[in-house]
Amino acid sequence: MSFINYASREINCKIVYYGPGLCGKTTNLQFVYKKTAPEAKGKMISLATETERTLFFDFLPLALGEIKGFKTRFHLYTVPGQVFYDASRKLILKGVDGVVFVADSQEERMDANAESLDNLGINLQEQGYDLNKIPYVIQYNKRDLASIVSLDELRRELNPTGVPDFEACATTGEGVFETLKAIAKLILIDMKKGK
Repeated sequence: MSFINYASREINCKIVYYGPGLCGKTTNLQFVYKKTAPEAKGKMISLATETERTLFFDFLPLALGEIKGFKTRFHLYTVPGQVFYDASRKLILKGVDGVVFVADSQEERMDANAESLDNLGINLQEQGYDLNKIPYVIQYNKRDLASIVSLDELRRELNPTGVPDFEACATTGEGVFETLKAIAKLILIDMKKGK
């Protein structure tokens, strides 16, 4: 659910990066934050407990233009990777406008990807969302490593509906902004439909 701030003439949209532990969600946000102009971003905040961490920050990408005279500010969040922290994941998904599922391309992480993707669908449903109707993209991260699954197999296992998907290496930034631009564009299209 986008939040409209009439005083600042901004529409605030929430993007959640979801995926298994150590798949690169935090690395994605850190890269975006590092490359975003200081005047266009808020402070990066890390909510950390003894065993989990959630990052978030907001930024105003001026290149995306305006909707009916309003600028669009995006708030980017990560969820804790481990399914053990399901309550935190559910809380972070509240009011989400779009989701980036970050998959770990390593062969030994395919089960963790599938489990996390199932968990995403269930948690969205509990919040009243449908993964097939919400703006949603997939990023296949860690494409620079040796023991990775082929793109065809990743798509077959994790993207049977054919949502926009991107190969990435979040540590170098490859595919990071392409993924972010795609989800931002889908959110803006969804908003313009008046949903």
